[in-house]
Amino acid sequence: MIGAILFRHCVGQLRLRSTASARGCSISIRCSSSPSSATSIDGKAVAKTIRDEITVDVSRMKESIGVVPGLAVILVGDRKDSATYVRNKKKACDSVGIKSLEVRLAEDCSEEQVLKSISCFNDDPSIHGILVQLPLPSHMDEQNILNAVSIEKDVDGFHPLNIGRLAMRGREPLFVPCTPKGCIELLHRYNVEIKGKRAVVIGRSNIVGMPAALLLQREDATVSIIHSRTKNPEEITREADIIIAAVGQPNMDPNAPRGYRLVGDVCYEEACQIASAITPVPGGVGPMTIAMLLSNTLISAKRIHNFE
Repeated sequence: MIGAILFRHCVGQLRLRSTASARGCSISIRCSSSPSSATSIDGKAVAKTIRDEITVDVSRMKESIGVVPGLAVILVGDRKDSATYVRNKKKACDSVGIKSLEVRLAEDCSEEQVLKSISCFNDDPSIHGILVQLPLPSHMDEQNILNAVSIEKDVDGFHPLNIGRLAMRGREPLFVPCTPKGCIELLHRYNVEIKGKRAVVIGRSNIVGMPAALLLQREDATVSIIHSRTKNPEEITREADIIIAAVGQPNMDPNAPRGYRLVGDVCYEEACQIASAITPVPGGVGPMTIAMLLSNTLISAKRIHNFE
């Protein structure tokens, strides 16, 4: 996941540019003054702070009750980008002391093989989090596979019961999807007020856009969602105090049958001219996504073993 967080200080258009990323995330916030240049929000530094905090807790848990949090990752196929994501996650686990296991399955393996791997990890008491790397091959039912992950180990936050709880007032999900959670965490750590603000989410993917909108709603923002069928999106974003661009697909084009062309993230150079703060790419939301995965895995281990 590549992303950027921006805090807008003027009324204007925020243009998205083409990148190789198919899944992006960016945020923009309006403030009363107009700084001469955008402040860089260092997601990499914040993520490191969070990883340091997790390292301390993992060590304390191991010393106190002899338990090491465990994360299992299932990778199907040989997509280079997916393999890179998995490698980065394993490296991050190692850096904080979380045990990680990886199962690699062939592109043409059966759905039953994937479900069998999930079932084994569901029953393994040493595994506290299960992650199925997306996307899956086209012959597989993604919903069926994600639903098979135990809700107690759904550290990606994609299980329908977790999403359902996220959407309901007075209910708490066991886990929140990592990229949206990382965005909100960045806002909190930079002391950005969300309550009462007008927030716009661009994109409605299950992975980023939809849960991002739900999280902003939980923070008492007034939320609008822009998607490929939205008319006059520029007018809506112009009125926003907070903008999260969470496209979830590589191409959205105003002249194309499916709508607007939003490839990757915001145009960084232009955004710097209209934002009071912005996350760089790389080094923005991406590092926070992995930090939140580690955090969710630790939370799961603590919950399962009743460790405070």
